[in-house]
Amino acid sequence: MSENDLDPARVARAREAFAAVPYARLLGLELGDVGRGVVSIHLDVRDDLKQYQGVVHGGAVASLIDTAAAFALLTQLEINERVTTTDLTIHYLRPANSGRLTARARIVRSGRRLTVLSVEVTNNQEILVATAVTSYIRLQ
Repeated sequence: MSENDLDPARVARAREAFAAVPYARLLGLELGDVGRGVVSIHLDVRDDLKQYQGVVHGGAVASLIDTAAAFALLTQLEINERVTTTDLTIHYLRPANSGRLTARARIVRSGRRLTVLSVEVTNNQEILVATAVTSYIRLQ
């Protein structure tokens, strides 16, 4: 995944849009690689993201996944196109309690209205923490 695979204007648009998302700042999300239909986003594990058993809250992982998918799709949208999530299925495979999580999202199939994406979340050791499949619909 390389920014060189994508028009520089689309990369800049993705980075500007990401910087303008207050919720991403609140969580501490960091935009990584941006490519054609693929994006990586990072989340450093902090105590305020953990649930009472000391592991990262599932909602924080879900937000990481949803944001990564949205920005992977953004790389393929025209400037005036808008989308929204229609579904999100997550499989939590193992807990995370320290380090950095990375979500890598990629477009699986993009039709006229519906786009399906796959997302994998790994920890510092590149061990799979969660997988997800999500769909977005273009709004008219």
